[in-house]
Amino acid sequence: MRTLTEDDIEYGATLPPLRIELTPTTVIATALSTMDFTPVHHDVEGARAQGSKDIFLNILTTMGLVERYVTDWAGPEALVRGINVRLGVPAYAGDTLTFSGTVTAREGGEVTVEVRGAVSLGDHAIGTVRFSLPR
Repeated sequence: MRTLTEDDIEYGATLPPLRIELTPTTVIATALSTMDFTPVHHDVEGARAQGSKDIFLNILTTMGLVERYVTDWAGPEALVRGINVRLGVPAYAGDTLTFSGTVTAREGGEVTVEVRGAVSLGDHAIGTVRFSLPR
């Protein structure tokens, strides 16, 4: 896989969408792999007892997926300098998380991408990822 250069990236460029099926196994495995043993991420009955309709992604997984979305597009040598994400609605098991993104800045060797991760209920995560590319 090739890493993009600054010349490859135009202000306003749209990243290709990324769709992730949130199977129960995916939700549980990602919670456990981040050592998050909170029941709402792996125990359906525990999640329902807390007022949730099902188990849902944890924040560490969401942050990792936001970063993955941008670095898969930019390439393996992209160096993430900052991530700023606001969480919205839960991303429940059985739903699809779809990422979209737009380049909103390109200056001083850094690129900023605005990212949106949406599920059927609305926006799950909205934020920015700022990264640099090799010269």
